[in-house]
Amino acid sequence: MNFQGIYHRPKSNYCYAYDKDTVHIRLRASKGDLENVILVYGDKYIWSQNREIEMKLECSDKYFDYFIAEIKPPYRRLAYYFILEGKSERYYYTEWGFFDEIDKDEVYMHFFEYPFLNKIDIHKVSEWVKDAVFYQIFPERFYNGDKFNDPKGVEKWGEAPKSDNFFGGDLKGIIDKLDYLTDLGINAIYLTPIFESYSNHKYNTKDYMKIDPHFGDLNTMKELVQKCHERGIKVVLDAVFNHIGYYSAQFQDVVKKGKKSPYYDWFYIREWPIETDPPNYYTFAFAPYMPKLNTENPEVKEYLLNVAKYWIEEADIDGWRLDVANEIDHSFWREFRKVVKKTKSDAYIVGEIWHDSLPWLLGDQFDAVMNYPFTRVCIQYFAHRNLNNKEFKELINETQIRNTQQVNEVMLNLLDSHDTSRFLYKAKGDKESLKLASVFQLTYLGAPCIYYGTEIGMNGGDDPDCRRTMEWNEDKWNKDLLNHYKRLIKIRNEHEALRRGNFKWIEGLDDVVGFVRETDKEEIIVLINNSNQDKEIQLKVNGTEYIDLVKDKKINCDRVLKTTITKGNFEILLNIK
Repeated sequence: MNFQGIYHRPKSNYCYAYDKDTVHIRLRASKGDLENVILVYGDKYIWSQNREIEMKLECSDKYFDYFIAEIKPPYRRLAYYFILEGKSERYYYTEWGFFDEIDKDEVYMHFFEYPFLNKIDIHKVSEWVKDAVFYQIFPERFYNGDKFNDPKGVEKWGEAPKSDNFFGGDLKGIIDKLDYLTDLGINAIYLTPIFESYSNHKYNTKDYMKIDPHFGDLNTMKELVQKCHERGIKVVLDAVFNHIGYYSAQFQDVVKKGKKSPYYDWFYIREWPIETDPPNYYTFAFAPYMPKLNTENPEVKEYLLNVAKYWIEEADIDGWRLDVANEIDHSFWREFRKVVKKTKSDAYIVGEIWHDSLPWLLGDQFDAVMNYPFTRVCIQYFAHRNLNNKEFKELINETQIRNTQQVNEVMLNLLDSHDTSRFLYKAKGDKESLKLASVFQLTYLGAPCIYYGTEIGMNGGDDPDCRRTMEWNEDKWNKDLLNHYKRLIKIRNEHEALRRGNFKWIEGLDDVVGFVRETDKEEIIVLINNSNQDKEIQLKVNGTEYIDLVKDKKINCDRVLKTTITKGNFEILLNIK
């Protein structure tokens, strides 16, 4: 038995409270090493009444198997250890390691513990996000609804984007296009920054309490949120709290007064006077126009927390996306969560972190993060096609196991964004690859997020090319792709299993990627053929009648489903229980 491959840790993604009654226990082992894992558990004060349960194989990645058990401790206390069974070996695994036998007199010093299921510690995520289909909007490039607030030198809509040019997109433009979003089926939008800033992207904020005049004003913002809410659309704004703009009043005061400025300690100044080339102060990514804020400073903390609270109270927004979230101290984010959730209990807090994010996702900081690991795997499999089916599933499993179940249920799953080249660019214009990727995105665990224009076939390389103006000439739309998105979103919105159902791969299915989303009322089978050949599939199923949700036709079977999935195609099949 490979002891080095075995891992467990309480109060982590390997042992966590899923809800007020339930604790999830996971165990990692080297792939194929264990034939059986038994969880021995009970209350430490009445250990003589302990019980055993066989753990299920949750999933596997390239190197490891992951086992899981779901326990409802009657007294909210949980003590436990594992019995590991290999082909010819049997060991006990406790907090103190591996043993041939357990000394009953010392078991109290051995077992793992989830000491008490305290309600306040449970990671409660925003429930509405499970039903959301997000649409990310870069306001300056979406639609120009008010010509009177255009910045000077605005360029013709549709010209090439540059790092410093403007096209006049604004909040009124988003209001004007809400019919389009409703028709698409969108029920949540995420806006990149909208506060006063001299740039087109607005990530160098001048004043957090003021809507950029080129976008509108407070009343425009309130109107946008109100009209979105009337349509059942949630609104999430971008919180750029890692850094502020060079031309903010606070930093300019430091530029002029140095250490005499009351804002000097708001920043990380190495020396004064201020120099920008290279900057002698900490910045975001060495960009001199984005000086980093010292969020450990009580005044900075109070200022930013007031910003977070203000826009929820004043404009009724539904959440915050947190820019460069992993470069800000955890203490700030813990207070941020308390303030935001107290102001609006179901507000969505989603961080921008591109890597493993567990330290931020244990219930005291974020609900979720932008799921860039998901993005990477989808690009490799669907756009570049350099993964086979097995490798794709293993990597998706790896992204799942990094987090708790409730986090996976509200992760923001994207294929592209304002910070990446577009999916179609990576796929070299192959729209069929985008179709298949969007099928997975819209039927998988978590909240799908569509970057504006992806649904009509917009292309674009790295920033700034990925920030082209939205194409509103319908003659230039890929109508087939748009109808594909509309159909998929409609199917997702109509079927709870695709939003809240359990997720499970269909085992033994090698020719295509197949998985099941399931609730007590319905079972949905998703089959994706990401190959250049037609695939004949034969599955043992639970029902005798399925509905092809894409073609809207019935499929009758006798517990064995036979179907042919043509190359580069997919099927979504419903069984009503």
